[in-house]
Amino acid sequence: MQYILAIWQREMKSYFVSPIAYVVLTVFLALTGFFFYSILTAVVQSTMMQSQMGQGMQPVDVPGIVSRSFFGTMSVVLLFMIPMLTMGLFAEEKKRGTIELLLTTPVGNFQAMMGKYLASLTFLVIMFLASGVTMSALFFYGHPELKPMLGGYLGLLLYGAALLAVGLFISTLTENQIVAVVITFGVILVLWLIESFSTGAMGVTKDVLSYLSVIGHLDDFIKGVIDTSHVIFYLTFAFVGLFLTYRSLESMRWKS
Repeated sequence: MQYILAIWQREMKSYFVSPIAYVVLTVFLALTGFFFYSILTAVVQSTMMQSQMGQGMQPVDVPGIVSRSFFGTMSVVLLFMIPMLTMGLFAEEKKRGTIELLLTTPVGNFQAMMGKYLASLTFLVIMFLASGVTMSALFFYGHPELKPMLGGYLGLLLYGAALLAVGLFISTLTENQIVAVVITFGVILVLWLIESFSTGAMGVTKDVLSYLSVIGHLDDFIKGVIDTSHVIFYLTFAFVGLFLTYRSLESMRWKS
């Protein structure tokens, strides 16, 4: 456990020593803030127009509508942010030639993998906490339900954890960070859009493609519904990504 903690501390320092952390946080907060404002403005204007047209008798859950749209938008923004978080975790080690040193020290493959993975997951949590400042505006101007928001963040965390595992694996395959970013983005984009490929499919193929969609399992979380089948899907997805990462590291240790 101490080796995992040591790797975690090393990676967290490397995030904030380099410009990566500040660039990712700035871009993420700028995009989410812009989209939150746009969504809130659109919903408020729509509500006011309905009220002026005499359709405002029924109450409108403005915070609920805004938060659901906001979480959906965040899932798209994360497609661009996650590759930046994982691109250098192992690719930079390979470029500098320190991967051999890391793999031949008492630190095992599992400890190195988990330390780096937990560091990226920690940074993802920091991003979510920072976005919570934006979401807090709903509490100043309304009385939103807390449980659906927590469910949405839980879903995004599981969704992000699964994608981080994919990015971590791809980072072990190359020593070029740009290549790692491009491949990671391409792979998770396919996983994001895979449900649309099932349009012309039928039977078992259609069901399998729909099940493999990483965004399809997020919808219930955004609605405030926590389904254990979706939790199991994301945890299994992350496990497969970490397993592939471990096997990739094993092959590098054998080659070295």
